[in-house]
Amino acid sequence: MSAGEAVTLKVAGESRPSSVAGAICAGLRERGQCEMQAIGAAAVNQAIKALAVARSFLEPEGLQLVFAPSFFDLDVAGLERTAVRFHVRLRQDRESQA
Repeated sequence: MSAGEAVTLKVAGESRPSSVAGAICAGLRERGQCEMQAIGAAAVNQAIKALAVARSFLEPEGLQLVFAPSFFDLDVAGLERTAVRFHVRLRQDRESQA
């Protein structure tokens, strides 16, 4: 696995959590990290579900994910919108022993 720039996944209210979870796992396996962006309550809900599903996908491999949410503003069609960004990475060995 080579560490690199995080893949950014844009999650919508209509996104399938299992599909997003697969993309999260791929980003974590390939780069050790990924990022999700969600605008609106429905999109944030799907992103959280995807994180839970991704956790279950990684568990049999002995891998665990951790994430940190944050807010950020962006311009969508000339309007300023507040979005939620989820920074996702694999848990380090010493973290899992704590």
